[in-house]
Amino acid sequence: MSDPTPARGRRVVITGMGAITPVGLTVEAFWESLKAGRHGFARIETFDTTPYKAHIAGVAHGFDPLGYIDRKEARRMDRFCQLAVAAAKDAMADSGLDVAAVGRFRVGTIIGTGVGGLETLHDEYEKLYKLGNASRTSPLFIPMFIPNMAAGMVSMAYGAMGANFSVASACATSAHAIGEAFRNIKYGHLDACITGGSEAPITPIALGGFANMTALSQNPDPDTICRPFDKERDGFVMSEGAGILVLEALETALARGARIYAEIAGYGATADAYHITSPDPEGEGTAMSMRLAMQEAGVEPAQVGYINAHGTSTPLNDKYETNSIKRAMGDRARTVAVSSTKSMTGHLLGAAGAVEAMASALAMRDGLIPPTINYHTPDPECDLDYVPNVARKTDATVALSNSLGFGGHNATLCIRKYEG
Repeated sequence: MSDPTPARGRRVVITGMGAITPVGLTVEAFWESLKAGRHGFARIETFDTTPYKAHIAGVAHGFDPLGYIDRKEARRMDRFCQLAVAAAKDAMADSGLDVAAVGRFRVGTIIGTGVGGLETLHDEYEKLYKLGNASRTSPLFIPMFIPNMAAGMVSMAYGAMGANFSVASACATSAHAIGEAFRNIKYGHLDACITGGSEAPITPIALGGFANMTALSQNPDPDTICRPFDKERDGFVMSEGAGILVLEALETALARGARIYAEIAGYGATADAYHITSPDPEGEGTAMSMRLAMQEAGVEPAQVGYINAHGTSTPLNDKYETNSIKRAMGDRARTVAVSSTKSMTGHLLGAAGAVEAMASALAMRDGLIPPTINYHTPDPECDLDYVPNVARKTDATVALSNSLGFGGHNATLCIRKYEG
């Protein structure tokens, strides 16, 4: 067990990443797509969308759980859990972390999801109400549906016996999960943590719910459907996928010679306390989340070179998040680079914060900011530098990644280039 930690805490670094997304089934493919400005949108083919207002989604095409999990285990998991276990397998292989060597109770698993097993819920509902036979309900329904099972299955796969729980804060879920993992390591409760989020929402009930609340774009063209901060934006694109990161105390990573992607330097979490779905127009909650992350990291707005915005492509979010950035960054807001990688990945809901934290870490590592694609018509109410359409070289060493969730949940991660 590690020695007690000073109040200021330890440094925490990213040593492994795994991503299953609509723009790539590996971290390398994901990052290459973002750099090239390639989206992952297509018409939904798993069910008939004719009765619905929206028809396009971001699907992890080509994902085969049997490439990661044996058939028997895969049948006992909802798709959201399969995605999480697959991404965790890649992240752990990438990291090379030996849980037993670190200490089983010193490695945690904190993985979130916005909803959990929606596909399982749909299937079991069909059995119960269409067949009218309660005895047909699967005995595995509950463990396949409950949101904590991704964290549970990943901890079992690696024998990680430290803090093990799920986070659910809508679209801020996996940013909060990473933040909680960061704090657990920083203050000595853990030495390493497998963390992130997963979501498999492309189901009739989710499509109907989001579409009927006018959150989804009704644009039928996959090439132009998602356009964050553009004046013509009309909603987000629902996507599936998982992003899992391995975080470690810096000394633990250095002791085993691990490769380090970047450092998690700060974390802010606040509430809007305003509305069930709309962000606060004044943006004070999100602004405070950004300030808190910078404060913990010990950086000033002038040092932040990139903001990975929540940037959903909805009329309200993009306008109000712009207000938040102005409040948090002051004069720096006019010159800092801001982009929304959701323009390419779509909105992975509970997994969004994790894949966007990865994008921010890779941007700092490689000195390249991914673009906001489909940005063509400026909106006077969204008047910052959104890195339109083409990736941009940068010498930035500090990034912020924002995640906002229905219910007024705000999370910001401050990610610093690792320079020893």
